[in-house]
Amino acid sequence: MDRSVKKHIYSAPALEKGLDIIELLSTQETGMSQSEIARALGRSVGEIFRMLVVLMDRGYVAQEPLNDRYVLTTFLFEISHRIPKIRRLTAFAGPLMRALVKTINQSSHLAILSNDSVLVVGQVDSPGNNTMAVRLGAKIDLWSASSGRVILAHLPQEEVDTYFANVQLPAGMSEEAVRRDLQLIREKGHEVRDSFVVRGVVNVSAPVIDHSGRAVAALTIPHIEKYRDTITFEDCRRELVATAAVLTRSLGGGASTNGASDAPE
Repeated sequence: MDRSVKKHIYSAPALEKGLDIIELLSTQETGMSQSEIARALGRSVGEIFRMLVVLMDRGYVAQEPLNDRYVLTTFLFEISHRIPKIRRLTAFAGPLMRALVKTINQSSHLAILSNDSVLVVGQVDSPGNNTMAVRLGAKIDLWSASSGRVILAHLPQEEVDTYFANVQLPAGMSEEAVRRDLQLIREKGHEVRDSFVVRGVVNVSAPVIDHSGRAVAALTIPHIEKYRDTITFEDCRRELVATAAVLTRSLGGGASTNGASDAPE
């Protein structure tokens, strides 16, 4: 059935207005006033007011006390963690990640693919004074994140082809080069590369495989070099890969993966 016809038959205007507000506020770092929301959505202030009252009552939206601007709360993020797949993944990963960062004195994060982006669903800071971390709940460009590349490298080829067709590559990045990189990641089982966004950071990322043999997540260290640190980069790489392998086994994945190799870089 044609999408436009289907939308007309099953139209729910009030629900659509509420979802429009949520989606709009999700793009705003400092929130928006009631009139700004109405103007951006082409709605009357009265319509927006009624929607905002309901969304605030349900806990999706809050009003900043100092400037009366409306912002999203963390409620949607909390709901997402009720999804059985994510809840199970983060439940297994949490203790392992805390033990990992304590051992290596570096931060670590866990990410999945979500709507053609990389979504950070778990994050543990380094116990030391100096830390490099990715915000929990952050959405990152698919092609500019080691997590995304590592997951894609361990997905069926037809799914990877779909991502190439639907998600635009950044300027200066060619499909041919990315496909070569994905092949190397598959062969090695994990990736070690300079960060795409922060100079001086080296990402170490390994896949988390479930019982079906698919990569469902990636565990990553954004490694920063510290003076007088007795823990070597190779120690960090080895511990990260080993932890990802333990998480894989916890999800029913293979007893070992290519990423479990302790071969030196």
